Amino acid sequence: MNETAKLDTLNIGLMILSCIIAFFIPFELFLFSYAILGPLHYLTEISWLHQRNYFTKGKYDFLWLLLLVLFGTFSYLGFQQFNKVAKMAPYLGFLSALAFYLLKDWYLKGLAILLIIISFTLISKGEFYSIFFLIFLPTLIHVFIFTGLFILFGALKSKSVTGILSLVVFVACALSFFFINFTDSNYVISEYVRGSYKDFSIVNHVFMNQLNLGDFGRIDPTDSSRIFDTSIGVTVMRFIAFAYTYHYLNWFSKTSIIQWHKVDKKYLVATILLWLSSIALYAYNYHTGLKFLFFLSLLHVFLEFPLNFKSIIGIYQEIKNWIFVPKVPSSSKVKVK
Repeated sequence: MNETAKLDTLNIGLMILSCIIAFFIPFELFLFSYAILGPLHYLTEISWLHQRNYFTKGKYDFLWLLLLVLFGTFSYLGFQQFNKVAKMAPYLGFLSALAFYLLKDWYLKGLAILLIIISFTLISKGEFYSIFFLIFLPTLIHVFIFTGLFILFGALKSKSVTGILSLVVFVACALSFFFINFTDSNYVISEYVRGSYKDFSIVNHVFMNQLNLGDFGRIDPTDSSRIFDTSIGVTVMRFIAFAYTYHYLNWFSKTSIIQWHKVDKKYLVATILLWLSSIALYAYNYHTGLKFLFFLSLLHVFLEFPLNFKSIIGIYQEIKNWIFVPKVPSSSKVKVK
């Protein structure tokens, strides 16, 4: 078994493990993964992206994404004067990342950003914008859809059967929560867990409303009982917990491949100290930890956008190459003079 197959097999195991734990303690698994694995993922991935110039054509393109994250953070912290820019930030950051990945000339990038801003005035008025760009893009699309695309791109690029199998298992695990009727009568959600999760509950509310899950109609965002005290609420949480947990584990499982740990020792020590400090903040008060780590968590999402487009375009190219394989004659005659 080669190294690629071994890595795929390891990831299949991590998917199944994440899936099983999510079935039994979904809320606790999410809170643990987000507080313990999340910060280390942010710090190490940002460092890894920096070494690769964030997969952009310009040396300082990332500063634009950084600025947008700052606006979003200020808005989250209660500075209302930044609300309008913060609302635009995910859309502007996502499409700007495509321009940064494709374009080299600064004036073309500037023109692209201007066109994106103009297009924002057309798309931002509908409900779709808020749901897709403000709620799902930095959360479930980031941890589930983009993770799936990474798996697919890797499998196509390496022409790995085990890679395709890992994608099948990834999708099967996600679907299992909605098709396996599993009820754990002993599962009790503590008040601490309920209070700690309230900052994330909007994702559950919107997810359940958009998919019309359950027989109770549209969910009132102020009614948390639908999330914690219904079977469909727990089902949705299982999916979210699985998506986040495996997203983090997938990153750490590829250490030997992407070599994110090979950095200056001073930076490595600083990373470990910041990680331990973030864990301490979450242990002290989960809301406090979330508040202090919000900038870092959102930053890693935005800085990853160019890489997301690299994967999407790479998948298209791999499929195109597979479909349009140049035909080589089975035999050729060589004339000898």
